[in-house]
Parts: sequence; C-alpha cells; structure tokens
Amino acid sequence: MSRIQTLTALGAFALIVAGVMLFLNLNEAQAGPQKQPEGSDPASGAVLYAENCASCHGDNLQGEPNWRSQKEDGTLPAPPHDKTGHTWHHGDALLFSYTKLGGQAALEASGVSGFNSGMPGFAEVLNDQEIWDILAYIKSTWPDRMRETQQVRTQGEQMKGGS
Repeated sequence: MSRIQTLTALGAFALIVAGVMLFLNLNEAQAGPQKQPEGSDPASGAVLYAENCASCHGDNLQGEPNWRSQKEDGTLPAPPHDKTGHTWHHGDALLFSYTKLGGQAALEASGVSGFNSGMPGFAEVLNDQEIWDILAYIKSTWPDRMRETQQVRTQGEQMKGGS
C-alpha cells in the first residue's frame, strides 16, 4: 500500500470516528445505553458473535485481510476485533451505536458524506443486551492494558456526552 493510500484510509477513518462521535452526542436516546451494563455475559456474546459477526470479522476476531485498504466499492474490509485492530481504541457508546445502527446510518445521521460504510446495523437482529454481550466477549479477549485503555475512552465519552 502506498503512503498516499494509507493516509487516505486513515483520514477516512478519522472522519468516521468524528461523525460517529457527533452522532452519539445528538442521538443518545435513540442509540441506547452509553456504557457496558453490569451483568453482560461474554459467554453468550461468544455464541452471538459466532452467529452474527464472524462471517465478516473472522472466527478468531482477526478481521478481513488488508482491512485498512478500501475495496473497489469504496468500503473498508471488516477490521479485526482482537488486539491487532483498533476496536479497543473506542469507547462503549461508539462501539454500541455503530453495531446497533450500522456504519452508514450513523455516518449519514451525523452529516458525514462521501464515505461508504459496509457495516450493517443489527437493531432488527439483536436486542441491546445481546449487542452488549457481544462487546463483552470481544473485550474479554484483549490484554488487561487494552481493556484499561478502552475503559478510559468510555469514561471520556461519558464526560463529553453528559451521561
């Protein structure tokens, strides 16, 4: 991948994150809970992940090959959710909303245009607790330091969102 392609992909990703964060601040009630509820079940989440997420994000959370390079249709491949990806860089509210509403809906609602997200929304497939269980499973696979970093990001979201 050339340096320009890498910078373009990183710039597009930054726009996605900024748009989703704006969306979260404007639509908290629609998006659902903004923090991992106590009692989320990683074991149930593992089963739900296998049924709903593994086909794109991999049986072992490894993501698709070349996940930082755009496909011909302009979407990015599904990123890994293991320690090699960027999922742990995001707080709970962003992870939950992106999963529930889907990337495209989240981006469009926040006014981000010109980027085509391939992430479908799961609001019609999974209830809120099932989404949280999947996220609990994903988080359970990360080393302690990554989980701690992700918790700090969640706390930062809570402060920004007024929750």
